[in-house]
Amino acid sequence: MYKSIQETASWIKERMTSSPKTAIVLGTGLGQLATEITDRTEIPYSEIPNFPVSTVEGHSGKLIFGKLGGVDIMAMQGRFHYYEGYTMKEVTFPVRVMYELGIKTLFVSNAAGGMNPAFKIGDIMVITDHINFFPEHPLRGKNFPTGPRFPDMHEPYDRKLIELASKIAREKDIRLQYGVYLGVQGPTFETPAEYKMYRIMGGDTVGMSTVPEVIVANHCGIRVFGVSVVTDLGGFDNPVEVSHEEVQEAANKAQPIMTELMRQMIVRSEQVDN
Repeated sequence: MYKSIQETASWIKERMTSSPKTAIVLGTGLGQLATEITDRTEIPYSEIPNFPVSTVEGHSGKLIFGKLGGVDIMAMQGRFHYYEGYTMKEVTFPVRVMYELGIKTLFVSNAAGGMNPAFKIGDIMVITDHINFFPEHPLRGKNFPTGPRFPDMHEPYDRKLIELASKIAREKDIRLQYGVYLGVQGPTFETPAEYKMYRIMGGDTVGMSTVPEVIVANHCGIRVFGVSVVTDLGGFDNPVEVSHEEVQEAANKAQPIMTELMRQMIVRSEQVDN
């Protein structure tokens, strides 16, 4: 696998027009940000050696290299999910490639169900920590030489970047929530009893991505900033039916605020020391 990662990184390097230190996974709620990337070079996943191909509606499936606010960035438009049938090694393959390409900071976003009674649909939650509830660990197996066998996870989401987000939110009058993201395999949405259990366990939002990518990024020494868009609510007295289309609709409504926050974060993050 490590040889394949290096092979893929080498292939991409030959087609890169810059050397970005910042990458962003354009998950649900951040599609609009892709349109603001200038001087762009796009590479469909299907053309990249060893790369998985996204199968989920709403995920375009391409790497974008360009500038955002004058900052060189690498963007993944479309991510890979465990529920699609990929192994954890495949799900996190792009993060391993990012490390080989010299990425130092990773921004991730997702759509999530809100379990905190204080949350509303459309809220943006800065992820301060996570709970890994996936049945397979992304670091299981032979250890990659990019990090230790037993990596520390006391600060999976960079504290200084969280502080920067809070500062931007105050300046731009953006309402932010803060909390713990609980990652599950999906693809079913949660039952009322599962929502209640996850809340008792300490989760504020629940979703089907992000955690594997963040674990591998930490293993590689890449600092991470993550946000959830609360697209539905669960675990309360009146269960509400939810569909993928409704999740996308709620995420789309939150896009302008998400885009503004992440744009500012990317532009200013290089001023924040590790």
